[in-house]
Amino acid sequence: MTTSEPARKRPGSLAVTLTASGGTFLAMLDSTVTNLAVPDLSKDFATASLPDLSWVISAYAVFFAALLVPAGRLSDVLGRRRLFLLGIGIFTGASLLCGLAPSLPVLIATRALQGAGAAAMIPASLAILLLDGPTDQRVKSIGVWSAASAFAAAVGPSVGGVLVDLFGWRSVFYVNLPFGVLLIFAAVRLLPRAAGSEERRIPDPLGTLMVALAVGVMTLGVTEGGTWGWWDGRTLACLVGGAALAVGAVLRSRKHPVPAIETSLLGNRPFAVTNVVSLLYGMAQYPWLLVSVLYLTGSWHYSELKAGFAMTPGAVAASVAALAMSRLAPRLGGPRVVTLSGLLIFEACGLWLVFGLTGTPSFLTFWLPAGCLAGIAMGAVTMGTSAAAALSAPPTRFAAASGMNTTARQFGGALGIAALAVIMQQRTEDGGGASLDPYTGVFVFSTVAVGVALVISLFWLRLTPPPQTAAGAAAKGGTASAASEERSRG
Repeated sequence: MTTSEPARKRPGSLAVTLTASGGTFLAMLDSTVTNLAVPDLSKDFATASLPDLSWVISAYAVFFAALLVPAGRLSDVLGRRRLFLLGIGIFTGASLLCGLAPSLPVLIATRALQGAGAAAMIPASLAILLLDGPTDQRVKSIGVWSAASAFAAAVGPSVGGVLVDLFGWRSVFYVNLPFGVLLIFAAVRLLPRAAGSEERRIPDPLGTLMVALAVGVMTLGVTEGGTWGWWDGRTLACLVGGAALAVGAVLRSRKHPVPAIETSLLGNRPFAVTNVVSLLYGMAQYPWLLVSVLYLTGSWHYSELKAGFAMTPGAVAASVAALAMSRLAPRLGGPRVVTLSGLLIFEACGLWLVFGLTGTPSFLTFWLPAGCLAGIAMGAVTMGTSAAAALSAPPTRFAAASGMNTTARQFGGALGIAALAVIMQQRTEDGGGASLDPYTGVFVFSTVAVGVALVISLFWLRLTPPPQTAAGAAAKGGTASAASEERSRG
């Protein structure tokens, strides 16, 4: 019976993989796809200031980051299929409301709702891949999931630029609708009814609220610090209050029978180190992607459409690299070596851009090879850190581990975007005009963040097999009975 179970699931494994990865693609795409929509938004909402318009991006980022950890816990407890469907439904409905938004406040509110749906999809999708597919294909599944994530984040500005240029800003949200409906249909038909844990109780509601508020207000403080002022009372209240809530949530989770945070994961050194690396990687990746578009449009005077196409080869390279590394990882030495390789390539590319930026367009000899090199690095690091985080946790905690790791990367991204705003603001204050200094400064920041991540990975990232749990033992000796029990709960 145990040998027939994987054989029965394997024919549909590709469809399950594509469905789960599709959810990840949509969630990560919308974290960057609106970057180039702000100028077009200003035409429809002429009375809104630039800080007001930036909330179209910030609202998604704040709610996405804030709810990832609670979503991971809910996926483990309520069932990955159920939470995945809920997330897609919320995301798709919110996308429609975003496209129909009659005013900026309504658009911002619906973007926040869209971020909440995206937060539900991410941890549930990875848990589906790891638990509903063949166990011997887990690294390859993570590679596909990482490829979708890396490609979506990298291609977001390109897709956004093309859609805004051709159809206006509302099309950025309408494009999600057919894919969302298709994913809902596929998830209902293909995903097995299964819960993620033997435990049916909802995680500590107060602790869950504290976690969401902690990550949310800290992300808000970092995102708006450049606008409000870093010593402004609002910024300090967000950062200090968020940190206090985070500490309180951890302390509460250590004693609660159904905790909001899996504190056992925090005590897992490989997992903790991987999250630090992911945070630093996010600090480098997000400002890198945004400043690349700003450089192409501001220094080389590319149109948004042309800049979008110029970014596409790097996005393709990221996807290909993640897929390739998932196949090569076992031969290379596992996720640690993949992460180190990606960070090393990223660092080399950063140094190239820091010392090689030019005000004269040179796509074929400069931007194309640099963009592809950066894409390869991003694909490798995304795959390596995602695999390291997931495989450092026991199977019953895959979703929680994924949620925490993605939160680290998203929060790092918020820190990186805040740093970009500070560096680019200096350009206006100094009357920088066509100066390359602000762009170089952002690439320096990203390169330093990658360098620190590389050092930490080299000396402290040592992966060990996840601890065996009762669930894991049952999976070995009683796959059929466990599957039957999960189906009865799904």
